Amino acid sequence: MSRFIIYLKGIDFALKYNIQNIHRGEKMNRLTIGQLAKRANVNVQTVRYYERRGLIPDPPRRESGYRLYSQNDIARIQFIKRAQELGFSLKEILELLFLRVDPDTTCGDVKRTAEAKIGEIEEKIRDLQKMKEALTKLAAACKGRGPTSECPILEALNSENI
Repeated sequence: MSRFIIYLKGIDFALKYNIQNIHRGEKMNRLTIGQLAKRANVNVQTVRYYERRGLIPDPPRRESGYRLYSQNDIARIQFIKRAQELGFSLKEILELLFLRVDPDTTCGDVKRTAEAKIGEIEEKIRDLQKMKEALTKLAAACKGRGPTSECPILEALNSENI
């Protein structure tokens, strides 16, 4: 069993997790970075970026130095992408990955993380609704004719009273 310790700058913890030897007798299933990127539907730079950020572990390498990935790496990248689609930042995704492997974590811990994200999303929705209302009023005040020097939208943006 290989042990990787990842230290993420800006976070006061080291993420520790074990990766079992998933390649036992499965050398044919090892993937190059290009193959991994293609199967995970990301580009090679994304894979490297995730490695630098500690989201995926540094893979074993061939004697030639080429990285060798597994099916687990595909699943992990897909997890990351799905979490991003739900609005989680990469830092938050790293925390989710930590929760996923921490034996002391409960489903309740993960639920609290999701509920916190829901609260952030609701706040963003309120902010976007306020922006929409302000812009709707500005658009309604504009007749869409005349010179830009008389445009009520531009005048409002130029003032402090939006």
